[in-house]
Amino acid sequence: MTAEEYIDSADDTLEETYEPPMSLAEYVEALFEHPSTAAHASKYLLDAIEAAGTRTVLEEGERTERYRFFDDPHNDGEHAILGNTEVLNGLVDDLRSIAARRGKEEKILWLDGPTATGKSELKRCLVNGLREYSKTEAGRRYTVEWNVSGVGGATGMTYADEPTPDEDDWYASPVQAHPLSVFPRSVRDDVVAALNERLDDHIPIHLEADLDPFSREAYDHLEEQYRRQGVADLFSAITDERHLRVKNYVVDVGRGIGVLHSEDDGPPKERLVGAWMAGMLQQLDSRGRKNPQAFSYDGVLSQGNGLLTVVEDAAQHADLLQKLLNVPDEGSVKLDKAIGMDVDTQMVVISNPDLEAQLNKHADLEGSDPLKALKRRLDRHEFTYLTNLSLEAELVRRELTNETEIWEADSYDAVAARIREPVQISVRGGDGDVRDRELAPHAIEAAALYAVVTRLDAESLPPGLDLVDKAFVYDRGYLQDGDERRYREEFDFEDTDEGGAGIPVTYTRDLIADLLHEETDRHHPELAVEGVIMPRDLLNAMAERLDEAPMFSGNERTEYENRLVPVKNHVFGRQEDDVVDAIMRDKRVDEATVEEYLEHVYAAVEDEPIENERGERVEPDPLKMKVFEIEHLGRFDESDYDGAEATEGPRAFREEKVITALNRHAWRHRDEEFRVGDVDPREIPVIETVLGSHDWDDVARTYEDLEPGQWDDPPSGTETERLKAKAVENLQELFGYSPASAELTSRHVMGQVSYRWD
Repeated sequence: MTAEEYIDSADDTLEETYEPPMSLAEYVEALFEHPSTAAHASKYLLDAIEAAGTRTVLEEGERTERYRFFDDPHNDGEHAILGNTEVLNGLVDDLRSIAARRGKEEKILWLDGPTATGKSELKRCLVNGLREYSKTEAGRRYTVEWNVSGVGGATGMTYADEPTPDEDDWYASPVQAHPLSVFPRSVRDDVVAALNERLDDHIPIHLEADLDPFSREAYDHLEEQYRRQGVADLFSAITDERHLRVKNYVVDVGRGIGVLHSEDDGPPKERLVGAWMAGMLQQLDSRGRKNPQAFSYDGVLSQGNGLLTVVEDAAQHADLLQKLLNVPDEGSVKLDKAIGMDVDTQMVVISNPDLEAQLNKHADLEGSDPLKALKRRLDRHEFTYLTNLSLEAELVRRELTNETEIWEADSYDAVAARIREPVQISVRGGDGDVRDRELAPHAIEAAALYAVVTRLDAESLPPGLDLVDKAFVYDRGYLQDGDERRYREEFDFEDTDEGGAGIPVTYTRDLIADLLHEETDRHHPELAVEGVIMPRDLLNAMAERLDEAPMFSGNERTEYENRLVPVKNHVFGRQEDDVVDAIMRDKRVDEATVEEYLEHVYAAVEDEPIENERGERVEPDPLKMKVFEIEHLGRFDESDYDGAEATEGPRAFREEKVITALNRHAWRHRDEEFRVGDVDPREIPVIETVLGSHDWDDVARTYEDLEPGQWDDPPSGTETERLKAKAVENLQELFGYSPASAELTSRHVMGQVSYRWD
């Protein structure tokens, strides 16, 4: 794009965002076209969340719907909240009850949990999502602005010396007053009732807030002047478009969203609503009382009026929480003893676990606990560390690379490919030179798996499973057990609190950052192996440096160290699979051959014809099934067939292993029309092993002259030399290894294999 095109694009964006100011009558007419734009704070927040839609996710082995709003879609996922979907859904459910005023309208939403669990991302996600929603036609948010210049010589509202109104004399409500609050209460109630009759929603609009003090000052002044003049249609004169306009605004921090940060200080009243500026009172005509213009509307409730109030790191502001009690109940707050302000805001409190300790410090007093009323109003939602491997891997990559894309895939294989990917990072050394460092394939997976394993409950493990098994049940929904898959619902995992403790992502991130700047003792005459961080390097460092991290207790360090071995074994198994697949690449069965076999088996068992390439309906070919089962599956030999026809063994295998899996797939996707051709062959456990999965027996049988002990420096002209060159190349092409990480991984694997080769 040219510079002018960028300018034009910006013009178009702002033109779509803002509307010209309108009169009060025009606003009311527009409301009846789009009633939802008059929504009260909690309903507007709910509308924004639901407008983004949902997607299906798999967490802790169970599928659930997730609101895309929490993926931060308007910012390409920059502040997406990974995981905690059940918590977020519970938050939305409570918000729905609050918006509908079903007995929870006095509740304050409380987000609690350890550091690095996504609570701060929630705040950013809320701000981003509401800002972008307010730019859409469906999410328009409106307030009023006033102009009283030239009416009765007043200067109190505008500081104007000239009596002629102009654009500089318009002043917006500092707290985003709802335009309908201009109407007398009885008329406003009639308008809201009429809007709700047109609103296609189970949650009606509620509006009980009166004008804010600033707008009330303007209204009262105009009313007094026009009453003195004997004007008949007084309300029409006060709200004439010369004095009152309705405009839309973009929701942001300070405009509909108030955020109280941990570092904010000052007296409670100042933090809540703002402060009087004594010097300004001397300049303004307050007509016997304090002028609202002399008030700085920079408190968290003032800025959040109209939509959302967030108290960050609430343990730092625990003294304010009790003072917030009456805000949800009464919908108002005092600026001083004489002047109050109605507040329509959804309050959200974010804290670490130390707030709970403060709230419970008088718990032993039971009925006399002075914090009892506050605790009753706080509706707690607890964030935890991630217990899904794929989500933790995604989070680690984000922390290291600032990648913000949300991982979405049609199958777990696609997700698994993302988990195992290498990461290339450029690092500037102490000498000023920039070097490329590589986190080898499976390094991120190893770190993420170890962190997840430290967060899981070992006491609830069924016999025969370890924590790595449990992690994979949670991540993909099943555990592969030979030819069978055991799904999440088959495991009796007790309902325990998991994710409340363990290694946080910040520990993993900081440790990797340190490793990127440390030298390794690896050397190679041709390859930059010194720049590669292997999975075992990362796992060893994570365990060895637990003692240096003050966040862990002695018992935690010991427990986490004891959980390292099964993670190492799993990761090495993944590296083994890569090397075997790289060596046996030419022997892999293509998916088309597998799909053809499935089609013939399904047709044979169901006694149905199939359609050949010419579109003819023909009987399934018994010879094709026999060849596949002998040569590719390796389950049977010639003695199991009568010519091309299968005997009882192959027939039972087809029905019990293949068709059962196909039927399970059909049942799991029963909302769709089932076709065999739509099935991913990897959905059939016994078939999955054929798609490129071999073992060392296959390697030994295929390449009899291979000598794993010579892999590091194979003699020239040997089969070992030829296979190594092919394997290193295939590791790069198949799995994204660099030449250096392929060399190191294949050496490590073959070094271990050589001990058991004979």
